[in-house]
Amino acid sequence: MLNGEMMLDAEQRRLAWRCRRGMLELDIILQQFVMEQFNSLTLEELHVFDEMLTLPDTQFWSLIRSSKQDEDRKMESVLNKLRSIHLPHHQGAL
Repeated sequence: MLNGEMMLDAEQRRLAWRCRRGMLELDIILQQFVMEQFNSLTLEELHVFDEMLTLPDTQFWSLIRSSKQDEDRKMESVLNKLRSIHLPHHQGAL
């Protein structure tokens, strides 16, 4: 594995670890987001997402669930990608 690939892999694992949250719905969405969208994120989007991970769960969840457009284009891009992730619809699921 090349050094760049190792760095990307390490960053993906770091973000996946930071996505572990107390709110189950948010935890599921964020873990799925990192698995599905990580490779498509720009460097700016990665920085924005990293900053968003510092938000409290309820505030972060509200941002994702809101249909309101954000004034910050970089944040809106990440939010749109987060909003494209769906919770699983299993019996007894959330």
